[in-house]
Amino acid sequence: MNRLTILVLVVLAGGLAVHRQTAIAGETAAATPALDCLSKFTAADVPATGPSEIPAEPSLEQLVKTNTVPANLPGKGLAQHPMLYIGEGYNAMLLVNNGKVIWTYSTGKGWEFDDIWLLSNGNILFSRMQYAEEITPQKKVVWHFDAPKGAEIHTVQPLGLDKVVFMINTLPKPKVMVVNIRTGATEIEHEMDSPNPDGKHSGVHGQTRRMRVTASGTYLIPWLGLGKVVEYDKDFKELWSYAIPSPWAAIRLHSGNTLITDEKDKLAREVNPKGETVWEFKLSELPPEIPFIDSQTCVRLANGNTIFCSRGSGGKGCQLVEITPDKKLVWALHDWKNLGPATAVQILDDPGIPEKPGDLQR
Repeated sequence: MNRLTILVLVVLAGGLAVHRQTAIAGETAAATPALDCLSKFTAADVPATGPSEIPAEPSLEQLVKTNTVPANLPGKGLAQHPMLYIGEGYNAMLLVNNGKVIWTYSTGKGWEFDDIWLLSNGNILFSRMQYAEEITPQKKVVWHFDAPKGAEIHTVQPLGLDKVVFMINTLPKPKVMVVNIRTGATEIEHEMDSPNPDGKHSGVHGQTRRMRVTASGTYLIPWLGLGKVVEYDKDFKELWSYAIPSPWAAIRLHSGNTLITDEKDKLAREVNPKGETVWEFKLSELPPEIPFIDSQTCVRLANGNTIFCSRGSGGKGCQLVEITPDKKLVWALHDWKNLGPATAVQILDDPGIPEKPGDLQR
């Protein structure tokens, strides 16, 4: 091999290396599309108060008075993660970046925020018990669906940018609905039979919470009042079930395992398809100096850590804690000056496309 040949190969290799680095950089930039949207929320055309906003109650000043910040909390406080944050009992959604709340949207008195998504186009999709809605960073409503009288909506999920799936808690049977938010067309409206042998559902409020469509297109439904998580196929035939006292949320991880939050027993449990427990964390395992009242949902990060959300019954205790796979506490957030209770959180620096089912669940 002569010098010219070697030189050509070196140049080609260098070019390929640069191309690969560029590709990796591009992949990295595209991996967190929700994070890339944050500049839209601080743009000049974002109003301080949107036309549909109603001040949230109670005020954060009241919540601050009831809380004492524990000493030497692990982590970086509000700067630990950029995030979209909501909680029961304080109906304001908050966007946090670089340790500061950069945008809020308030929906007034009454119960309750349960589910929320920052999409790759910058819009926010959420459920608010009485309705589900999508708004822009400029606080304009682009889609709204009211729950029928006496019914409740506690979960909503994007299916791409044009469709949403949600569940209506109602009697005699709750309904799964898929709606095209651009055309308004209802594409699926299916009444769910009870998974109980007696065929009876629980009361409206206790029927279900955090339903999810999985990456394979199945429906994963935590039957809160019936003590069971059930997975259904596209025709709503039962595929898999797991009994647990009070399943508030269930998410299918990339591994194929299912991470379930049990509100009554105050724990999160990861089970495999055989129903075997492969990981579990009980809130009682937290250090005694970390006040953490309860947990409704949790988030599994790409690094394997799990973040627990606490609605902080009575406005007390830490709102978020982050636990490693070996159960080490690396972050405890106690910030009632800026945030209310935590029911759900979307961590924006974690990779994944929000509107692609299952993509965020590591």
